[in-house]
Amino acid sequence: MSKARKPPKLPLRQLVVLSLCRFAEPIALTSVFPYLPEMIESFNVPEKEVSKWAGIASAVFSLSQAATGVMWGRAADMFGRKPAILCGMLCIMTTSILFGFSRSLPWVIVARSLAGAGNGNVGIMRTVVAELVPQKELQPKAFAIMPLVWTIGSVFGPAFGGALANPARRFPNLFGSSTFLKDYPFALPNLVAAALFLIGLTVGILFLKETLETKTDRPDYGRKLGDMLLRPFHTKQTKKWAHKDQTSSLLKHSRMSSVSTLADEETSQPQKAAPAPVTYREVFTYQSSLNLLTYSLLALHSIAYDQLLPIFMHYPLQTERASNPDVSLPFKFTGGFGINSDRIGVIFVVYGIVGMFIQFFIFPYLAKHWGVLRLLKIVSVIVPFTYVITPFTALLPTQTLQQVGVMLVMLVKSFTSICAFPCSIILLTNSATALRVLGTLNGIAVSLSALGRAAGPAIGGWTFTVGVNVGYGILPWWTLAAFAVLAALPAWWLVEMQGFESAANSDDNDDDMEDGTDMLMDVNGEGQTSGTPFGDDPHGGTKIDENDDAFVSEGEEIEDPQPLSRR
Repeated sequence: MSKARKPPKLPLRQLVVLSLCRFAEPIALTSVFPYLPEMIESFNVPEKEVSKWAGIASAVFSLSQAATGVMWGRAADMFGRKPAILCGMLCIMTTSILFGFSRSLPWVIVARSLAGAGNGNVGIMRTVVAELVPQKELQPKAFAIMPLVWTIGSVFGPAFGGALANPARRFPNLFGSSTFLKDYPFALPNLVAAALFLIGLTVGILFLKETLETKTDRPDYGRKLGDMLLRPFHTKQTKKWAHKDQTSSLLKHSRMSSVSTLADEETSQPQKAAPAPVTYREVFTYQSSLNLLTYSLLALHSIAYDQLLPIFMHYPLQTERASNPDVSLPFKFTGGFGINSDRIGVIFVVYGIVGMFIQFFIFPYLAKHWGVLRLLKIVSVIVPFTYVITPFTALLPTQTLQQVGVMLVMLVKSFTSICAFPCSIILLTNSATALRVLGTLNGIAVSLSALGRAAGPAIGGWTFTVGVNVGYGILPWWTLAAFAVLAALPAWWLVEMQGFESAANSDDNDDDMEDGTDMLMDVNGEGQTSGTPFGDDPHGGTKIDENDDAFVSEGEEIEDPQPLSRR
């Protein structure tokens, strides 16, 4: 009797493990922003030059990331996702420590450049999510998890960095006697970030699963060690478990005997040839190229907007506009809000908290009901209007109204970005012609988006300066609106592809689950499985491989879901 197909579920256990591996990265990368100007000033750089060198430090990070993004994607396709992720985490941890111990401006630039070169995990982790969750109905929620982790980290990162930087001066009663913290005033936040990376590395080594199809059969001694460490915490490992272990053993012996019989009757099959190298013709299809263009332009104007906002809010008010000959409303005016960094920080914290809510609750609902392509088109139309409106908030009569007005605009911008990025990523992922090109495709996406993140702030900063000099404060915002229009145009030629999960593969997987269950029923009369929140197979049953024993909980059934023909 065949078992009814259960609805697919998210593999929460692996997504949680991946999130823990990801969490330290946004904290480490965003914690430098509050103290970077102070750090540059400590190297005796003139005050007028600080913003320039801070911009250079940001640009070299993005440019280095662009230069190595494809390399990281290729490495993940060649050596496996897990080794590449762990290596990337180790690189960022090392460069964070190097940055914290910087004693000169060239040291800072080199450390930020190396941090960008080692920051290839965003594309690899996106690939892992795609391989863990090939079901299109689950992708909106699955692809929202990594951006959510980044949002949480980027909310706490700046506060974390600002609180721990230069502790000997900020907290003399606690750290004033520390010669080490006086000599290296910016080491503490980076050492704490390194400790978070160590936690992520440990979790990744012990529990992260390899998802690259050609490497899944490779022994994973890290996960076996994780199994050994967690096994004492399991409950009721008594006769019931012994019976199931015996069942599993009998099942394996039965299958091995069947395979031997089949081998005697049939000619032996040649070993599977190694997969051919990925070619750029396979990567750059018409649809994937459109998606890459959309994603790169989206990164350019979105990051530029976020970088311009604090400059705009801190810029002095333009008073007496009515009698000012350089002002000709509604278009010719300059000026910002004239508020300090503390108030700007509060606004951005609220911005981040609301963004987390949108990311995890509103976006999956809209993507499910409208579809990712339609949702991308809708938010792409909204974005240019938010950019056009932003500078006019400076014309509101009071600072309170100005801050409320810009907060409302920022929330609309947050909604559009939070919806646009995952939609673009999902469409890009599903445009891949095969699983084996996915790592390279995401590596190229990381490189191109990094170029956008480097070019966007440069364009925004230059147009802001030009706009202030000529009296048109709207210039940078309307320039970004033009880029947003360019980013929106390709969406009307995009097609929502089916992705790499074919119907045949889905049927095969369902058959695998049914065959494994039927075999268990034949051996011990138990064919029922129970899922757990941390170990649900995408097809409904609890899928356990040779390294998954550490997460088996009470009441689960151990199955080997592969039929004889697949062994």
